[in-house]
Amino acid sequence: MQVSRRAFLTTLLLAPTLTVAVSPTVAAAPAVGGMDLGDVLISAGRPTEHLLVVLDVRTDGTVGLVLPRAEVGQGLTTSLAMLVAEELDIAVGTVEISLADARPELLFNQMTGSSNSIRSMYWPIRHAAAGARARLIAAAALRFAVLPQDISLMDGVLTASDGRTTGIGDVATAAADPLLKIIPSEPKPSDQFRVIGTSARRVDARAMVTGSFEYALDLDVPGAMPVVVRRAPSIGGKVADVDKGALAAMPGVIDVAVIPTGVAVMAETFGQAIDAAAAARVTWTSGPVDAENDETIRGRLRSAVEPFTTTGELTAEFDFAFVSHAAMETNSAVADVRSDSAEIWGSMQAPIVAKQVIARVLGMPVGAVTVHVVSGGGSFGRRLFFDAPLEAAQISQAMGRKVRLMWTRVDDLRHGRARPASHHRFAVRTDGTDVASFEHRTAAVATDFSHGFGEILTASGSAASGRSVFSRTVATPYAFGDVIETLREVPLPMNTGSWRSVFSATSRGAAEIVVDRTAAALGFDPVEFRRSRLTDSRHRAVLDAVAAESDWGRQLPDGWAQGVGFHAEYRSCVAYVVDLDATDPDRPRVRRAVVAVDVGKTIDPSGLEAQMLGG
Repeated sequence: MQVSRRAFLTTLLLAPTLTVAVSPTVAAAPAVGGMDLGDVLISAGRPTEHLLVVLDVRTDGTVGLVLPRAEVGQGLTTSLAMLVAEELDIAVGTVEISLADARPELLFNQMTGSSNSIRSMYWPIRHAAAGARARLIAAAALRFAVLPQDISLMDGVLTASDGRTTGIGDVATAAADPLLKIIPSEPKPSDQFRVIGTSARRVDARAMVTGSFEYALDLDVPGAMPVVVRRAPSIGGKVADVDKGALAAMPGVIDVAVIPTGVAVMAETFGQAIDAAAAARVTWTSGPVDAENDETIRGRLRSAVEPFTTTGELTAEFDFAFVSHAAMETNSAVADVRSDSAEIWGSMQAPIVAKQVIARVLGMPVGAVTVHVVSGGGSFGRRLFFDAPLEAAQISQAMGRKVRLMWTRVDDLRHGRARPASHHRFAVRTDGTDVASFEHRTAAVATDFSHGFGEILTASGSAASGRSVFSRTVATPYAFGDVIETLREVPLPMNTGSWRSVFSATSRGAAEIVVDRTAAALGFDPVEFRRSRLTDSRHRAVLDAVAAESDWGRQLPDGWAQGVGFHAEYRSCVAYVVDLDATDPDRPRVRRAVVAVDVGKTIDPSGLEAQMLGG
């Protein structure tokens, strides 16, 4: 992670105990090397940056932070708790982070995505915590009648030079006095870090392993009854007719409603709702892509690829299928819609847009809709879309009851969002010893960015299209002469969405295979070929590290091989070496994977390791 240093003023908020926020005093320096997607989100959110962070030091010694981001298993709450703990010199476990409801006043500043959460909140949180520390020290100095310089803070305890002590909770009320004289405090220099850069146990680990962690369907919303939706057999199909009477007569069924995406069935239990929905007699309309199949879509993509500008000695083609996010927790939401208000609970990465759309669909003012963000069991981009919260709201309005909606795994695989199918063509021209030109032409089914990211791109001066995202994420890191990388999107009325790394997983994965083939054609070792053409010293260092750690080039058993790959994105870079056992060609196995990564300043090494192990 690389973040630009910014100056902030700490703002004391009116509250009975110490509550602080921050305001930027200077503009951020322009990003070096052009703006990536994370920079775009940060830039779009800058007008409301001063509203992002609110810290609350409580009388029991705990510290609260209301987070305008989503926690979907990536460990964000742990890393941000570490930032607070670092500046306040308290235990990470005493920082309690809750997820903020949708806050429209934040404009573009409540979307979780594009690897920007740590980058956007690193300095604001640290400045807010440093400001809180200064006020706590000043309050303790006043209590002990000493100078602030005579007070130290460690492990949540304020100690005077004469040995007297008090806890931060004991002075939290006094520290909120607006007349308190303080010595302005800056965040710690890195050589004084005690928490940042050390591995921490996840703040939610115990709750997860003991089963007490609450996802949307675990919430205690009295009166919310189980609901599932019977969906069309084809994408985009609608209900033409349904035998509601037969459904209502089934065991446990409470209510039935038709919504735009299917037939909603409420029952006493989820099992009864699932059985009834499966048995429902429904007539469906045709979907808009019923005539399409794998071959027709592949043909559309092949026809859409832009032609090469030159002839290459080495060419290659790759096809990637649609891929579901398949998060461990399927889509779910709870809704309570009344005649003049609505309350929604669910895991959402774009809650402001969810609130606005749900209000419009329900025919209510935005202010009448409350959207509560709940932690999610995985996302990988899936929860940028809020189809479950929207459906739950529609069902609750139609039935006049509180609902607890669950998508089945089949629902998510058939009707959820998917990484778009894509076709890739490469042409590499060489002069016999080096690469003269490298062309990568891509065609993909259009990615849906209607979850709010399109508006952010537009507000930042970019086109709201997949091409804008592609151009900021897909880049060959090697000196390959003339490099051309393009995307042409094919519009199809299908449920697509950003799938972890958006375009990089397919585009850069295919490109690295072509790099291997090019190295072989020119007679180079794959690692040395890459290293000699990487132009960034950080990139070379990562490749060197993975080659050394993996013992690249060592003698391997018959049927084994080593493979290497490198990628740079979001101001970070990573290289992998895998040992592949193909002694049984029909059942190849990865026996070992070694990874080297440079993300700049690492907050939580154990969290980074988990990210790398997860791919």
